[in-house]
Amino acid sequence: MQKILLGNEAIAQGAIDAGLSGAYGYPGTPSTEIIEYILKSKEAKQGDVKAHWATNEKVAMEEALGMSYAGKRAIVTMKHVGLNVAADAFINMAISGINGGLVVVVADDPSQHSSQNEQDSRFYGKFAMLPIFEPSNQQEAYDMMTDAFALSEKMQLPVLFRSVTRLSHSRANVTTSEKVAQNNLQILSDTKRFALIPSFAKKQYRNLIDKQKALADLAESSKWNRYHEGTNTSLGIIASGIAINYLYENFEGKVPFDVLKVSHYPLPKEKVRKMFDRVDKILVLEDGYPFIEEMISDYLGREQKVTGRLTGAIPRTGELNPNIVAVALGLEEHIAEEMPAIVAGRPPQLCPGCGHIDLYEELNELIPEIGEKRVFSDIDCYSLGVLEPYNSIDTLIDMGASIPMAKGAADAGLQPAIAVIGDSTFTHSGMTGLLSAVWDNSPVTVIISDNSAVAMTGAQPSAAMGRLYDIAKGLGVDENHIKIIIPLKKYHDKNVEIIRNEVNYPGVSLIIAQRPCVTMSNEKKDLARKFNTFEPSY
Repeated sequence: MQKILLGNEAIAQGAIDAGLSGAYGYPGTPSTEIIEYILKSKEAKQGDVKAHWATNEKVAMEEALGMSYAGKRAIVTMKHVGLNVAADAFINMAISGINGGLVVVVADDPSQHSSQNEQDSRFYGKFAMLPIFEPSNQQEAYDMMTDAFALSEKMQLPVLFRSVTRLSHSRANVTTSEKVAQNNLQILSDTKRFALIPSFAKKQYRNLIDKQKALADLAESSKWNRYHEGTNTSLGIIASGIAINYLYENFEGKVPFDVLKVSHYPLPKEKVRKMFDRVDKILVLEDGYPFIEEMISDYLGREQKVTGRLTGAIPRTGELNPNIVAVALGLEEHIAEEMPAIVAGRPPQLCPGCGHIDLYEELNELIPEIGEKRVFSDIDCYSLGVLEPYNSIDTLIDMGASIPMAKGAADAGLQPAIAVIGDSTFTHSGMTGLLSAVWDNSPVTVIISDNSAVAMTGAQPSAAMGRLYDIAKGLGVDENHIKIIIPLKKYHDKNVEIIRNEVNYPGVSLIIAQRPCVTMSNEKKDLARKFNTFEPSY
């Protein structure tokens, strides 16, 4: 059967057809559609596939590991910066190993279309000493899932499955295969390897080291790593993942040079050595960091034989595209990517009627009174408060950083210090920062801009819905300083007064600015109102 699928949808369908039993993740562009597709899939529902948005990526990773522990196949999905959050579990489950097949799908974002950095997840896979798959098109993204699960179970290791923005968010025809039956529940007779006390973990680490030769041999013979001998040996090209497409586009598929396509790691060293022996110079094309280039430059670079992002042949930042590859090959001139002056810039904006707007207008009224450069924010829609016309917030570093940064600044003597965080980000990684502030009775004011959704990535349900007041109280915030406001213009003056009072309180105060996201359906808004039963503090 043929389907027209996004790269993310091809990954999801490939997992379903490969015998998937559980899918876990936290929404983040460009990875979100994988779980969304599974949640909506009739096949997944008929197969009783458990699909779940976790409270953060670490939790999702551990839930997937639990599914694998029980012998069933699972995927866990996230964007590249999410792997930082999940890294503890990711690195350690390489040591423990798995039972049922476990594939960790990470969507990287070269050019930072919706991210804080361009981080390349392949480095995490190498660090953890795990196999990595990197598809070059939607069909490969689908087909590779079956191989990834099979390899995971054969080697009893997780597999890192890396995508990038252009693959995740472009469509193509995909031919699907016959579905594989799900694994039966099967718990190992000896589970000590999942208990990583030092005496057990040392043995498991040695086992991981012992598997490296087999992993290298499998990559060397993998059908996903292909070597094409060209007629012109003045140049050899190593292209990983999606980069092969930009190469073929310049030659209409008929490349005269030696080409090594890499989509399965560890790096196939024998194929690299073959290219080194055959050609005069090597150009490395990879969408992301100079991962392959760094590895082979260590022993080939002495003869200045390897070029790529490190040497400047390819720009050090941003996505690849056909023109960048053509310039590196000397086929055409660089085409400027600057926007023509006639085209007006269109920076991202908060939606008309968004509750964050009213909150920032209230904060902005107070800033001349309390002082500038003291509003610490976080990652989600409200991050746009850093831009005009608001200019309301001063920092946003990573998920959950707002409260600890406000506390640290208050510790340094910056008072008042205000943290602005969303409801889903608060339950993702803000609660521990609040607990730390409560423990130290720091003079910080935390404002949770609660729109009852993970709004930036498609209004997925928020785990915080109806629970924020109780969570704050449970973490030790004085009930007298937990306030609920409704960010609407008709309450502007009342809200400003509440914020003013709490900002001047010499301890931890928390304000919940509660109003459903304007983009949510009426059904979702009604659900939010049903759960959010606490009355405003007026």
